[in-house]
Amino acid sequence: MSFPRALMVEDLASSRDWLARALDIAFPGIGIDIAESLAEASALLDPPPPLALIDLGLPDGSGVRLIEHLHPLGTLCIVATVFDDDAHLFPALRAGARGYVLKDQTPEALAAILRGIAEGQPPLSPSIARRLLRHFQPDPQPANDAMLTERETDVLRLVAKGLTAAEAAAALELSRHTVAGYLKEIYRKLRVGSRAEATLEAVRRGLVAEP
Repeated sequence: MSFPRALMVEDLASSRDWLARALDIAFPGIGIDIAESLAEASALLDPPPPLALIDLGLPDGSGVRLIEHLHPLGTLCIVATVFDDDAHLFPALRAGARGYVLKDQTPEALAAILRGIAEGQPPLSPSIARRLLRHFQPDPQPANDAMLTERETDVLRLVAKGLTAAEAAAALELSRHTVAGYLKEIYRKLRVGSRAEATLEAVRRGLVAEP
């Protein structure tokens, strides 16, 4: 597979230089359109680029929005970012990103990852590939699912479905204070710090369907 043209959406000059060098090594002679924001990128989408390297943290919004727009048009979207957490990784993949690489490697290393596209290899940074494998592998200690009480499991299920603490309290006929206490205990047991992380854990445990 060859790419005559690529769209680079990146607001940092140093990262643009890094990406351009990697693209040139991977695909000699490739034409590169550069945008520093979602607004600038929108002016470069006719015709849609065959390849796009997209940062997630852009000045005027998340690169996930651009991936959602480009993926149905046939663009191969690859995220290039500093974020290696689930809260950024999984929304990008759900939006249609075909690869996810971190800005922690040399242009030569990134070029090798990009060249793998032509061979059908998923363009993923090694640490991201390991994170994906861990996420989808069965829990090696099923007994961990018993860490939550039946009532805590009920609260987690409702919160993961999008209910507020007050709505979960009404559904379970509990006080908001009681549900808040359950949530605090759930976060402690699951070692999470946000509703998004708790939702991912609920999905992993099969309590709710993946959004």
